[in-house]
Amino acid sequence: MQRNKIRVLVVDDSAVVRQTLAEILSSDPELEVMATAADPFAAVDRIAHELPDVITLDIEMPRMDGLTFLQKLMSQHPIPVVICSSLAEAGCATTLRALEFGAVDIIQKPKLGTRQFLEESRVHVCDAVKAAARARVNRLSAQPFVQPKLNADAVIAKPTSKAMLQTTDRVVAVGASTGGTEAVRVFLEALPADAPGMVIVQHMPERFTAAFASRLDGLCKVTVKEAEDNDTVVPGRVLIAPGNKHTLLKRSGARYYVEVRDGPLVSRHRPSVDVLFRSVARYAGRNAVAVIMTGMGDDGATGMVELKESGAFTIAQDEATSVVFGMPNEAIKRGCIDRVLPLPRIAPEVLRASS
Repeated sequence: MQRNKIRVLVVDDSAVVRQTLAEILSSDPELEVMATAADPFAAVDRIAHELPDVITLDIEMPRMDGLTFLQKLMSQHPIPVVICSSLAEAGCATTLRALEFGAVDIIQKPKLGTRQFLEESRVHVCDAVKAAARARVNRLSAQPFVQPKLNADAVIAKPTSKAMLQTTDRVVAVGASTGGTEAVRVFLEALPADAPGMVIVQHMPERFTAAFASRLDGLCKVTVKEAEDNDTVVPGRVLIAPGNKHTLLKRSGARYYVEVRDGPLVSRHRPSVDVLFRSVARYAGRNAVAVIMTGMGDDGATGMVELKESGAFTIAQDEATSVVFGMPNEAIKRGCIDRVLPLPRIAPEVLRASS
């Protein structure tokens, strides 16, 4: 019996973008574009006749902006929404607000006519919509056209040595995707100012991560910044992997630092959780604590296995508090997780395991 397709409503004031998104989504056998709309008023008319499973929504539109529409939608009839934005640097704060209002994910608005977009970004658009269809949304108060899926071997060699001796320094590595922006916020806000040094991969587009880090820095006791090449990992500092770059942990003597580099998509992502986790397994081993949070797919599961084999302590977010239970569930199924915890209990456990 064939599974029903996920019905998508595309809302964007650009006819070219509507057409391009419709073609991209329709190319996935699991997705169906039920309609397109040039603004929120047209979208409301369409929703009155047929409810979509997912809406892709632009921010800047005539008659009513996407943020206002999102607020109204989520307060009256919640439907999973994926923001499709050009993500101009000045607009990042707006897209962050959209996540607070209940949007499930952010995707980069198509760079029309570029071969790189067709080869690399198409799968991100489709995966974001499929993840949104599975997401839990609350009222506000393997595809044939995809290039071969690469693993972390494409960026960093698998650890071959035994786990290094334990030291007094601890490193925390975190991976998250769909629903992770809020999960990471809750986690970091619970940490004291002297929490262990930390590196986080949150799947998000280029330029978005700087605004995300800045927002967290204003909310948390720890210092949060977008990772730059050669940044030192020290207590009280959290480094967020920049969008469209892989971030790896390295070690020189007693100093842990990060390397930020280009590279192919790994587990369909750049940055990839698997790449970060493998580097942590290789250079920190039993000196590490690793956390895998809400997200679709399996990025991070292989890296978690390698971390467990290296002696690291591993934690997965539980299903009840995950927006999408894909990534944590994949790691759990591989038998490499020490503790499965609800989101509010992860920060205390990380501190305990790091002491």
